[in-house]
Order: sequence, then structure tokens, then C-alpha cells
Amino acid sequence: MKKFFQEIKADIKFKSAGPGQKLTESVGEKAPKEKPNQPALWQPRQGPTNEAQMAAAAALARLEQKQPRARGPTSQDFIRNQVKKELQTEATVSGSSEASGTNMVPKPKEEDSAHLAVPGVYFTCPFTGTILRKDQRDTRIKEAILSHFSTDPVAASIMKIHTFNKDRDKVKLGVDTIAKYLDNIHLHPEEEKYRKIKLQNKVFQERINCLEGTHEFFEAIGFQKALLPVPDREDPEEFYVLSEAALVQPKSLERHKEQLLCAEPVRAILARQRRIFRPSPLGSQFDLPSDFFNLTAEEAKREQRLRAEAVERLSMLRTKAMREKEEQREMRKYTYTLLRVRLPDGCLLQGTFYARERMVALYSFVREALQNDWLPFELLASGGQKLSEEENLAFNECGLVPSALLTFSWDTAVLEDIKAAGAEPDSSILKPELLLAIEKLS
Repeated sequence: MKKFFQEIKADIKFKSAGPGQKLTESVGEKAPKEKPNQPALWQPRQGPTNEAQMAAAAALARLEQKQPRARGPTSQDFIRNQVKKELQTEATVSGSSEASGTNMVPKPKEEDSAHLAVPGVYFTCPFTGTILRKDQRDTRIKEAILSHFSTDPVAASIMKIHTFNKDRDKVKLGVDTIAKYLDNIHLHPEEEKYRKIKLQNKVFQERINCLEGTHEFFEAIGFQKALLPVPDREDPEEFYVLSEAALVQPKSLERHKEQLLCAEPVRAILARQRRIFRPSPLGSQFDLPSDFFNLTAEEAKREQRLRAEAVERLSMLRTKAMREKEEQREMRKYTYTLLRVRLPDGCLLQGTFYARERMVALYSFVREALQNDWLPFELLASGGQKLSEEENLAFNECGLVPSALLTFSWDTAVLEDIKAAGAEPDSSILKPELLLAIEKLS
């Protein structure tokens, strides 16, 4: 069948190619005209008959029906999205500074991206409140932490330790070791040996020196570098020595230790990009930007491996539990999801979430937009499945990735109580200030 399609394609291409040319002729030379009395040497090839065309169309339809529906971005989608993102980056490089210095999410400027459901994935800097692109968040967070050293070096060094170092196990080990040093000083203030830390010590080198921000922390809480003699050594070695001013303030050292132990990495906050749309039949259609599907090199290799495993699994029988487990694994590859909630008046409320966020985040997001935020409500997925706030499942566990349309409904029992009291629920569901920015979904 494949060979049959190739012959049809070759025939069509041959017909549209025009007159031929000898290999010995130059491009500029004209082919000699044929003599009128010379008989034609070439007979045009006949195209496929009507029966053949009908058979080809039927075979093509059968092949399309056998193709499984794609659940996520394929390798071709990945390449297409990568190219699209590079073109968008080149087109907007001159205006990139505008997006990074404001607290408004920029709207897509390219004509071919004006139809996107959301311009991209953006974040809010926790220090300045400015909106950052996905590729800017780590750099801007680091710049903000470094600028904080001039005002509060202790807090800045703690943030640097927890944020700049990505290996959480190494950070915990280093932080616990520093806390042990400070505990020894607190428990044995009269012991001079606990106030000195040898920088070439094996434990210090393996657990502390390898972490960014640790030296700044020691210096910020009152340690000073000094060259001290070492027994059985000719040359002095470098130590951290606690200053007398810091020694007389043991409560301060204890407070800094607790701050170090309780700190968390500073992360940019995912911008919800809340939008309100007028009632539209296009509510279930999502045209997402490449940020929602963009894969790193490791993720691309992982996807290729999973697809190879999927082909192998097709040859074996699987139970329902096995299939459900594989579907859940497929859902976990998404990082973000775009959710819309259709309200009783037909308006659509849209927001961006992490795929691993819990259902309580969506309920809070919707509740913040309601005029009567005290009234209980329910959210229903496609097919009428109730998504309970109490169960608190992650979006990727509910299949709400990379996008989904949900339905809003007031709690039935509460509505009956309101009507029994002779009152009617407010016809306006959303807050008036949000309706001022309502848009048309296109």
C-alpha cells in the first residue's frame, strides 16, 4: 500500500515538472524545437483510474483511524515549538527590557501568536513585584539577593545558601554542620577551641566550602579569617575565629542559627495571569504557547525512552490498573496547566497553574474573583466529575493538564436555603472591577 501511494505521488510530481533538459546542456541554452513531421517519442503516462483513487482514499482513511490520538507533545511538536520560540525570541529581543521592568504581563506582539490563549509563562519577583519571563526568573532572583547584602548581610547570605545551591541534600548537610558549630559555641562558651574553625578541615571542605554563601554567612555573624599556628606544622593555617563582639551576644548567634535552619529557597511566584472572557463557544479550545510544552534536553531524552517503552508495551497484555498507572505517568511530564472555569452566566475565568498544584489553589483562585466569596460552590470536570476541594488532588492526578475547562456551580443546598428565605442570589457573580477588563475570546 505504501508503494502504491509513492507511485501516485511520483506520477503527479512528474506531470508538474514541465519539459526536460539534457545533462550536457547549459542552463541558458534553449532546447531545439521539434520538427512538426517528427512523430512523438514520448507518451504521457496515464494517471490512476477512478477505482484506484477510491481504493487509495479508503486505505488512507483506515490508516488514519488506526493512528492513536496524541495525549501530549510529540517529538515533532517539540522541534516545532523550539523553532517557534527561537523566532519569537529574535523578533522580540529589542523589546525584551520592557517586559522585565513592569508588573504587567506583556501581550503577544507577533501576528501569528495573537490567537494564543496566554502569551506565555510568567513569574513575579518576590522582592520587587516585577513580572519576569521564564528565562529571566533565576537571574533576577540572584541579582535581588546579592543587592540585599548591603542592607542585611545575614539574611542575604542565608538566602544565597538556600537558593544558589540546587542540591538540597548537600545544602541540608552543610546547614546542619554549621548549626553544629554554633551549638558547640552556645553550649561551651568558655571553650576556645569551639570558636575556631579550620578552613582546611576535611569536614569543612566537603560540607561547607562547596556551598555558595557559606563564607558570607560566617563573616556576617561575626567570624573573621586569621592565620594561626598549628601544632606539628611549620606554616600557619587559615581559620575562622569568632570575634569578641559576637561572643558576648550568644542569643544573636542562636537566632541566626534558627534562621539558617528554617530558611527555604527563594523562588519566583508563578503569575496566574487572570483573564475574564465573555461567553463563547470556544471555551474548550486552547492554543497554548511553547512554554507549556518546551522540553529540556533531559526531558526530550526521557520522552524518547518512554515512547520506546510504549511501543514495547503494545505487544503485551496490560490490566486496567497498569494502564491507569501509565496514564498518570504520562500526565506528570507537564509542568504548567491553563485552566478555565465556565461560570453560570457563561463568562470564563482563566488562570495559569503548576501541574503539581493542588485543587485548593484553584478553589482559592476562583473564590478571590467572586463577589459573594462566602457562598460555597463546586467545580465540575468534563463529564460531570466533581472535583472536591477536600480531596486536594494535584491537577496532573486529575488529568487537568496541560489545559482543561471546568464548570462552576453554586452549592445546591445553600441555594435552596436562600430561596426558602425569600431571597435570590446576586445575578452578578464576579467582582465589578474584574468585569471592567472582560475580553472577547478569539
